[in-house]
Parts: sequence; structure tokens; C-alpha cells
Amino acid sequence: MTDSWIAVAMMFVGLFLVGGVVSFLKQGLKVFAALLGVGAVLSIAAGVLWW
Repeated sequence: MTDSWIAVAMMFVGLFLVGGVVSFLKQGLKVFAALLGVGAVLSIAAGVLWW
């Protein structure tokens, strides 16, 4: 596992945002889904880099 709990938290937030992207896409809100997608990618990348 990892010693950095911040990295784990960032990965969790990223996955949570991916769920929001799926939800917004189902509702037809593509602009908000794109914004959340960018946030999800940044959060997951930060978690990976922090690891």
C-alpha cells in the first residue's frame, strides 16, 4: 500500500468525479460533464504523482 493518505484521498475524489461525469452525461449536460472530466483527470493524476 502507500504511506501517503493524501494520494489515496485524491484517487478517491477522482473516482467520485468520474461518477459525476457519467451522471451528467446521462442527463445530457455535456459541458458540465467535460468540466468534471477535467477535474477527475487532474485529481487522479495528482494522486498518481503523489504516490
